[in-house]
Amino acid sequence: MSRLPITKTPKVYVGGAFIRSESARTFPIKDAAGSFFANIPQCTRKDLRNAVEAAAKAGPGWARRTPYNRGQIIYRLGEMLEARKADMADALLVGGASRPAAAREIAATIDRLIYYAGWADKYEQVLGNVNPVASPHFNFTVTEPMGIVGLLAPEEAPLLALVSLIAPAITSGNTVVALASTAQPYPAIVLGEMLATSDLPGGVVNLLTGFRKEMVPTFATHTHLRAIAGVASADERKALKLGAAESVKRVKLAKAEEPVDWFSDKAQSLYDLRDHLEFKTTWHPIGA
Repeated sequence: MSRLPITKTPKVYVGGAFIRSESARTFPIKDAAGSFFANIPQCTRKDLRNAVEAAAKAGPGWARRTPYNRGQIIYRLGEMLEARKADMADALLVGGASRPAAAREIAATIDRLIYYAGWADKYEQVLGNVNPVASPHFNFTVTEPMGIVGLLAPEEAPLLALVSLIAPAITSGNTVVALASTAQPYPAIVLGEMLATSDLPGGVVNLLTGFRKEMVPTFATHTHLRAIAGVASADERKALKLGAAESVKRVKLAKAEEPVDWFSDKAQSLYDLRDHLEFKTTWHPIGA
């Protein structure tokens, strides 16, 4: 007796739950052969605002976790991706990657997660400082997470680039709202499924799919986003910087017209952590 296969309904991962867009809109993606593959949620500005609310609720708890514990959780995500390489490879094949290219991207993504997991309980010693002062005090510079970081993934390297943006932000204690590749959104859908079964608390990473033209203006002006990072076109960079000037947020954007080599060692750095940190100075009387 024949049966119809149960096809998957892709949903985005927001606030620790799988949701459709509040508008119920979707957009189709095709597989490498040009055949229809799935309808992907077309998220709206309202979805973005909801994701920011979820990130805000998760933020204090995530920031209070010890750096060592954050490192454990990020390492665990690398373990999960290692165990589910076949599922992620299939997701990358949908976008047209070859099996060897998919395997290379997955391996680089796992290595990137382990890299930042290793920095989680060490960056404070490097980026913090003991400052010499002309008074009987100890003066320390310490780091604190900024809060909610908005991320714009590029079209290429849909898994590696997305994780390369997410990992430094959450390693330093921030929460994230990320817009996945529009051309190749499916790896972000599968990544969300892995996040849901990892030790990462719901709301720390929120993944949206949709069209950049619709979403970028809200990323630019939302006052609860404390930083924007990722890859943007010239028009997008202008809109994001103007919006950031009004809402006072930090901006670090690569140029879409100058593609980044996400496989390079230059795509991972301690200073990517620094970009999502604030620095506070504290005074303590000597002998107190």
